[in-house]
Amino acid sequence: MASVSGSYLGFDFSTQQVKVVAIDEDLQVIYQNSIQFDTDLPMYRTQGGVHIHNDNLTVTAPVLMWVQALDILLEKMKTSGFDFASVKALSGSGQQHGSVYWKKGAREILQSTSCNKSLHDLLKNCFSVTDSPVWMDSSTSLECKHLEQSVGGALNLAYITGSRAYERFTGNQIAKIFKMKTEEYNQTERISLVSSFAASLFLGDYAAVDYSDGSGMNLLDIHKREWSKQCLEVCAPELEEKLGTPVSSMSVLGSVSSHLVRHYGFSLACKVIAFTGDNPGSLAGMRLKEGDIAVSLGTSDTVFLWIQNPNPTVEGHIFCNPVDIKDYMALICYKNGSITRERIRNECAAGSWEEFSSALKSTPIGNNGNLGIFCDVMEITPSGMLGVHRFNEDSIKVPHFSKPIEIRALIEGQFLARRLHAEKLGYKIIHGTRILATGGASSNKDILQVLADVFNAPVFTIDTTNSSCLGCAYRAKHGILSEMGVTFAEAVKMAPEPTQVVTPTPGAEQVYRPLLARYAQLEEKVFLESKQ
Repeated sequence: MASVSGSYLGFDFSTQQVKVVAIDEDLQVIYQNSIQFDTDLPMYRTQGGVHIHNDNLTVTAPVLMWVQALDILLEKMKTSGFDFASVKALSGSGQQHGSVYWKKGAREILQSTSCNKSLHDLLKNCFSVTDSPVWMDSSTSLECKHLEQSVGGALNLAYITGSRAYERFTGNQIAKIFKMKTEEYNQTERISLVSSFAASLFLGDYAAVDYSDGSGMNLLDIHKREWSKQCLEVCAPELEEKLGTPVSSMSVLGSVSSHLVRHYGFSLACKVIAFTGDNPGSLAGMRLKEGDIAVSLGTSDTVFLWIQNPNPTVEGHIFCNPVDIKDYMALICYKNGSITRERIRNECAAGSWEEFSSALKSTPIGNNGNLGIFCDVMEITPSGMLGVHRFNEDSIKVPHFSKPIEIRALIEGQFLARRLHAEKLGYKIIHGTRILATGGASSNKDILQVLADVFNAPVFTIDTTNSSCLGCAYRAKHGILSEMGVTFAEAVKMAPEPTQVVTPTPGAEQVYRPLLARYAQLEEKVFLESKQ
């Protein structure tokens, strides 16, 4: 591979693989590669990158698998002729909520400068807990309940940390480790997130947890941007010392380790920028800015928001913004996404997206007041809703709609829900707001037209292949420039622009604004009925 004037690396330690993207000074991708855990490291016997335990609630992943995957990935890059000496900075992301437990004495080994071993061999005895809890784990219900009760309830916890207690969140996982594996906890010198653990491998020292990924722990006060002593004390003793001091996601942590310089030819001047979570990394990769909303229309639907004045609730999550020190990002997940859309397509449009689109175009904006709430599986937002609920223009529940009305009721209902819960978290549509759509359904222009109409904002599509990786390569460049006062938007202004696909239909806002209020009342009614 030919040498370039300067490059930046973005890594992603995701659930099933470790990925890397390299960009040049013009933000063009010049290299990418990955290591698949299941197939490239079969000796760890993972399925989908994890171990699912007999209780079907406990889900873990081997820490050394992640280390060995990085060794293999860097060797592949070296074999391909990648010019490590050109790398000015690197950053990365990790699957959110996973935790790594470094054994006492590990820091000294991590800082070793004279050893010729691989990272995997060097660190093989450095972890007090060898299988790390990951985001798929749901075994900490008791710890969640205890944490919420101890701080005055779920809403108060959400106000402090950005989220109510979730089983996968790191604070509750640490509380369980302390309770179930007390000796291992007491032998732990440092607790990392997957992201800060990965950064440590490049830094050759313990890397700090960044504010953004730290927001997914139920431990960080997102307003003060420091650990909540109240939450720390509930979870485990001496926890603040074991976590270290959190830092801005734009922080330059230091230079790459001498191990990387010696083994791969990195420059001594190459900087390591704080790593973050995969969702914040994706926000950077999609280059969201104030007022923007990103909507991923996949198997489940995910909404990313850039917000300035958060309003934490018991639904959704508020994280510190990974590219702006003063702002926030919100994340809302919905289980009923494309799988529900595909069911209605099969039942009402003979399995044809063309017929589905024709039905959307044949029915009026607002669907003559007919509204639907479609929850084929237990919903996350709002929590616990299930079933299909149809209401006519008088808000009276009805057993069925005609096929075209059913199709529009589904799509309008989904997007009204997305807007409703985004606004509950503090999102406001402002002048210049863009909707950035990705995922399978983003290829359907007629579905996107409804999205534009409901939000009263133009919809753009983006290529988000390896969005978190790419976002962290962008963050690597920004990390260096931010020390000179350069904003993230300025740092990535040369990146390819998203493509505008649709604009709102004139008059749509006059229809959907009152419909949104009606939808909110009906959803609340269904939600309360589901709790009885």
